Amino acid sequence: MKYSILIIDDDEFLLDMYSLKFQQSDFDVEIAFGGVNALEKIRNGLRPDIIIFDLIMPNMDGFGFLENLKKEHLAEKSKLVILSNLGQKEDIRKGLKMGVHDYIVKAFFTPSEVVNKIINLLKEKK
Repeated sequence: MKYSILIIDDDEFLLDMYSLKFQQSDFDVEIAFGGVNALEKIRNGLRPDIIIFDLIMPNMDGFGFLENLKKEHLAEKSKLVILSNLGQKEDIRKGLKMGVHDYIVKAFFTPSEVVNKIINLLKEKK
């Protein structure tokens, strides 16, 4: 089965790298440069199986993106994963409390490991 993923970050290098890694694992990849751009794509009908997003982004951070998703009832069937360098317990707790399915600290995982974690998450029962 081919999965679709939306990758949201404000770092073009990371967007390119993760896009390539997920494409190599046979994902349909859509990228968004920040939360505002991502919300626009979702409002326009994008329905990815999974959305991974950073927390630190200009204009709208990851928590703001998450709040808007919930408030507008968008992408309700998508699994949500925070992929951030913020590894503080409070951030992780806040993300999980807001309904994300996983919280991945970038520094602790290689891009290949991130792809494997996402694949395993998608294979779990909803």
